[in-house]
Parts: sequence; structure tokens; C-alpha cells
Amino acid sequence: MANEIGRVDKGLAWHLVALILRPLMAVFTKKDWRNRKNIHTQTGIIFAGNHISWFDPFPVSHFLWANNRPPIYLGKQSIFKVPIIGALLRSLDQIPVERVSQNAANALVLAEPRLQAGEAVVIYPEGTISRDPNLWPMRGKTGAVRLALSSSTPIIPFAQWGAQSVIPPYEKKLRLFPRKTMQINVGNPLDLSKYQGRDLTDELLYQATEDLMEAITNLLSELRSEEPPTERFTKEEWLDRKKEI
Repeated sequence: MANEIGRVDKGLAWHLVALILRPLMAVFTKKDWRNRKNIHTQTGIIFAGNHISWFDPFPVSHFLWANNRPPIYLGKQSIFKVPIIGALLRSLDQIPVERVSQNAANALVLAEPRLQAGEAVVIYPEGTISRDPNLWPMRGKTGAVRLALSSSTPIIPFAQWGAQSVIPPYEKKLRLFPRKTMQINVGNPLDLSKYQGRDLTDELLYQATEDLMEAITNLLSELRSEEPPTERFTKEEWLDRKKEI
């Protein structure tokens, strides 16, 4: 199966990182993984979910590696400039993104051959940690669905919960004890059939992204056993609201 080939083909750096991080995740966290069968496909996948903490790439990577889908992240360019960390990310084939730049779309171009090779590309459609006071997903950016439609790759929504208890949003405090449960809920591939074969206009991409964020929100609602809000706002709208308070 294609999802097995990805693990075999990974180099020494991948296996060394997994050798270190998997036991640490097992010691310091518990896991609640749901519907993992949805990522066991014969193709590359776009794994798109909510972003709640600087810690959350660790449980997501743990989940994907354990399910034979080594993660390829689209990460901020600035992280790749940090000594040692940047070199490690490059050795792990991660993709830098110049977020506030005309070059941001280049990351999507770099992601396409990874998807064609059967890789799992992880994208946080919100582009940043949620600014919603209760950490519900914000409105998403259109890159994930643009990539899915242009590459004919399945986009699989997921929701996660628990990482915010280890490192709270936009904080640097590490709270490992008591052990927190890292929850991940994986949805079915997003149905984009009504958008395929059409011009990728701003309106089409916006509506497809709304479908994606709705799927992610519903998956998170299942994890939290709570009703989500009826509206989603952008990061900028949340920051403006905060100024008004």
C-alpha cells in the first residue's frame, strides 16, 4: 500500500526523530484517536485541521507517523531560519511558507509533487492558532482547497483537542502534568465534486473553504461534546473585537 511505502522511504533523520519523540509522547501524553482508517488511502492526502497551540504539531505528527503517513508540514519561513531547528526541518523535507508575501503560493507548488508521490501534507487552513476565545475554528484561508482541486488530491479534515492544555494558545508555558489526552478525530474525505472542473474563482474557493471549516468544526464538536458557534470570524475580525472590549 502507498501509505506503507512512505515510512520505508524516509531517511535516517526521520527515524531518529521518531525514536526520540514517540517515547516522549507516550510518557507525557495519553491519546484518543478516532477514525484513523480514513487516512489509510492509496494516494497522497491533504490533512487539514484546526490549530490550537504551538504544541499541537507534536500529537498530529505522532498520529500520522503511527499510521504510516509521515507528515509534511507547510511551516513559517521564519522557523526555518532558526539554527539547528531549521536544518532539522529541511532534513525532514518540510516546506517553508512566506506567509505575508506574494511568494506564499510557491509552497503549494512545492507540495504538489509530494502529494503525487503519496505523501501526507498537513495544512492548518486558519493559518495561525485560533483567536476564538473558546478555540473554535476561525474562517479558513483558501490554500488547502486550492491545492486539493488543482492536484486532484483528497483533502481529509481532522479536529484535535488537548494540546492547548499542554501549551496554552500564544503562551510558552509547558504544562506536562498531569498527563493530558491528545484527541484527534478524522473525517471522511471532503466532497469537492461540485467544485471540480470549474474555474478556481475567489467565490468558489471561499465556498469550498467554508465547507472544509464546517467539517473541521463538526469533528471538533464531537470531541468536545459541545455545540459550536453559528458564525466564524477571521483572525483580523477577532483582533478588532478584542480592541473594542
